[in-house]
Amino acid sequence: MSALRQSASSSASEDDQRYAGMDEKKRKRMISNRESARRSRMKKQKLLQDLTGEVSRLQAANKNIMAKIEETTERYTVCTAQNNVLRAQARELDDRLRYLNDVINDTGLAVDAADPLLKPLQIPCSMQPIASSGLFKF
Repeated sequence: MSALRQSASSSASEDDQRYAGMDEKKRKRMISNRESARRSRMKKQKLLQDLTGEVSRLQAANKNIMAKIEETTERYTVCTAQNNVLRAQARELDDRLRYLNDVINDTGLAVDAADPLLKPLQIPCSMQPIASSGLFKF
């Protein structure tokens, strides 16, 4: 930074010497214009650095997002394949069930609806309390 100040001050002194013979108003205007142009160039350079930094950050974020999209796509593909397998298994089981129902109906082996094995949650015997035979003493 000090090098910039030295060059700026030396260029200002050179400008002063160069324009010493000119009209004072014109000389001040030229010096002011040069300073304004220098500030404008510095501002433009800082803006360029800021934009370059933002481009780097956005590229990193884009790379991260692309990796997530790729991972999600792979997981979707796996889930789709598993879903297709499960659908095929469901169709196969449905076909087997239909076949077995047809066999049962065609052979006359249809079971009575009162069969306790077909309704495991219904207890066939009456609900009688179990009498304590003295096994459990409290």
